[in-house]
Amino acid sequence: MEYDNTNSGVLFKNESDNEKAPAYKGKLNVDGTEYQLAAWIKTGKSGQKFMSLKVELPKPKAEPKQQPLEDDPPF
Repeated sequence: MEYDNTNSGVLFKNESDNEKAPAYKGKLNVDGTEYQLAAWIKTGKSGQKFMSLKVELPKPKAEPKQQPLEDDPPF
């Protein structure tokens, strides 16, 4: 039986030197739609720590640009 990850998600620690990068990144599945999930660890005014989340649809992967063939005219 295949694993069903509908309505569940996962976060992994993000190893980045960029201080604005999320502390955790992962995926979230909601009703069969896959989303990217990011989380930052923040501290509220009261000093209590919390996670700030961002959910977005995956960005389409850019297709590599094709190099013109040598026989192609430059216009």
